Parts: sequence; structure tokens; C-alpha cells
Amino acid sequence: MPRAPAPSTAPATDSAPDLPSAPAPASARQRRKEARPQELLEAALALFVEKGFAATRSEEVAARAGVSKGTLYLYYPSKEELFKAVVREAIGAKIAEGVEEFGKHQGSMAELLTWMLWSWWERMGLTPAGGIHKIMLSEARNFPELARFYQEEVIEPSCGLLSEVVKRGIASGEFREVDPEATVMVLIGPVLHLVLHQHSIGAAGIDHAHKPPPEKVLQLQLELMFEGLLNRPREAPTP
Repeated sequence: MPRAPAPSTAPATDSAPDLPSAPAPASARQRRKEARPQELLEAALALFVEKGFAATRSEEVAARAGVSKGTLYLYYPSKEELFKAVVREAIGAKIAEGVEEFGKHQGSMAELLTWMLWSWWERMGLTPAGGIHKIMLSEARNFPELARFYQEEVIEPSCGLLSEVVKRGIASGEFREVDPEATVMVLIGPVLHLVLHQHSIGAAGIDHAHKPPPEKVLQLQLELMFEGLLNRPREAPTP
């Protein structure tokens, strides 16, 4: 005959016993699932910028996003695919916005170039996304397939867009006859320098005391560039 259970020795209490929490409503679970890819991309971007592509492990990304490694692979089958998704989200979407603005812009091309320059700085230099370019410069040789992807997805579209802006300005008579592709290099060079500095020496907190603020540098760059680019009579140099 089975024994009767021993009497409980726990003290009596008036509080109700702990019950398992009710599962989240289906709608909440669905919203959480829909947000997961974005959470993974944010975690990946932060780690890639902190550690570089090679040093970042997939399980670290999953842990920072609060999911299992298996869940990460459901969305992004490899670290390379995850990096590509980060680039498309952090940079590709902003290039698409520039293309859209170019299509509807009715003002001068100088105004559009100014907007693009400042937008690039605000969205790249002042955010973790700017660290992606530093990663590609430092690791492209070891990951040529990713370098090719970055060339096709970022460098060529962004330079092509800026070149079209310059060409339109030349066609309208707003800009002098210049080489559009060379002008693009002149335009983006200082911006890229500032972005790279922001995510390297600047990130280490060792800027020299007399370094001018980036916004001042960008403003001067625009003034000097348009001084030579705008199609207007040149003043004779003062002897």
C-alpha cells in the first residue's frame, strides 16, 4: 500500500501561491518576432564597429540581441550575410533616400550637394554606421568578397549619385565644365577623412586640443568648393 505523504512542515501563510505567468498575447509575440531582425542588425552593427568583422563572433551578436545562435541563423545564415544586411540597413537605405531626393529636388544643385554632404555627416559621422567604412578599409584585403559587395552596394551608387548631381549642375549652367567623377572625389574626400577620424583616433578620445570641430571643417569645405565650382565671373586677384 502506498504511503500517505508526510505532513508539511512549512509555516502557514495567507498569501496565494506563486503561479506561472500567463503567456504573452499572440499579438505581442508577433510584434516581438517582427522586431527581431532589427534588433539583430543593431546588435551586429554595434559589435562590428567595436571589434571589427573578423573578431566578431555570431554567438556574441545573438547574445547581445537576447536570442540564441540558432535564432540568429534563421534570419542570417552566416556572418557574411549578417554584415551585408547591416550595410544595406545602415548605409544602403540612406543612399536610396538620396536618390529619391535627387529625383524630386527643384532647387539648385549646390543646395542639393550641401544637403547630401551634411546628411552624410549627420547619419554616418555621428552614428555607429560610419564605423563600417573603417572596417572595410582595414579588412577588405582579407575579405575580398565583402569588399566587392561594398563596392557594388555603397561606393558605386553613392559616387554615381553625386556625379549625376554635378552633371545636372553643369547642364543647367550652374556649375563650370568640370570632370564629374573627379569632382566627386574632391567632394567626399574631406567627409570620409572626418568620418574615419571620428571612428578611430576620435573614438579613442585623444584628439589634440586645437582640432577644429567637424562642422566648421565641412562648412569651409563647401565654401571653398563652390568658389571654384559655381559658374560665375572670377574676380581678378588683388596685386
